[in-house]
Amino acid sequence: MGVPLDKASFLALFLETAFYGVFFTLYWLTLFVLFKKTGIQRQLLIPVATLLLCIATAHLIIDFVRGLEAFVFEVDTIGADAYYSNLASPLELASKALYITQTTLADGVVVWRCHVLNHRNRFVAIPGCIVLIVNAATGYYVVWSLSQAYEMSKISTAASGCLTTFYTLTMFVSLTCTMSIAWQIYHTRRFMPGGLAALLPVFIVVIESGALYATSVLALLISFLVGSNGEYIMLSVIPPIVGITFCLIILQVHFHVGGNSSAEQSSDLNTNLTNLFRGRSTREPNFTMQRMAVHITEETEIVQSDMMSAKNSQPVSGGVFQL
Repeated sequence: MGVPLDKASFLALFLETAFYGVFFTLYWLTLFVLFKKTGIQRQLLIPVATLLLCIATAHLIIDFVRGLEAFVFEVDTIGADAYYSNLASPLELASKALYITQTTLADGVVVWRCHVLNHRNRFVAIPGCIVLIVNAATGYYVVWSLSQAYEMSKISTAASGCLTTFYTLTMFVSLTCTMSIAWQIYHTRRFMPGGLAALLPVFIVVIESGALYATSVLALLISFLVGSNGEYIMLSVIPPIVGITFCLIILQVHFHVGGNSSAEQSSDLNTNLTNLFRGRSTREPNFTMQRMAVHITEETEIVQSDMMSAKNSQPVSGGVFQL
């Protein structure tokens, strides 16, 4: 027997609140770490993390208001089950729009990270942007379609198909980018001394974050296809899960990769690898480099290098794996 809609909505509100509390705590820890960084860590990651928190907060507030109306203010008039069955209500539409915005923003960050790691390859960026645009347009079309529906009416066939497409594309972007990033890690390390073990924490972080997000979307897609009210539970918990995933990557990379010993930090090999997985591109192999000294502490990371060649080095892009 399936979970009734009113009970599923109440459980969704409870779980969303719990996950939001986790996200809120991780956000402030992440902010503490990022404020000690420089460059793209502060310019990009702090605004993105803050925007994710604002969207998750707005989503939680809307769900709280809906819960009060369903279980307190209108419980004697239409009842909670009938209240949540109205897919055309303004609060329901706002909640859906915030969910789509949150997932689109998260997918955009994943595509950008994959793009930078693949040496800013346009063949990675262009397809990724196209999928993001199509996915966002599909999601917002569903919101518009629901807004045109009559009160208490069921979701149309076209909107149902668009929802399936939206969930599928979201999972596709997450899985594809995660596999691409994991492959880059393996491909970079397989012929180097120490192999993959030296960067195993980064590899695990990438796989775990992609698996967490993709599994959540997969559960949402399955529940939607089988017509289960568990869909409403996943719709509520995914916005804070997106933020949790974002913050966990930053924190895990900071504490596992940034905490190497002094001997390891002074070696040229680990310097280049740290630069790669911090988002900085490696130098060309024909460049003759003098000794590169790296000093990594809890507060700063200073990289100094002197080039013997007159050639210009490749542009630096920081903070990829801080995402």
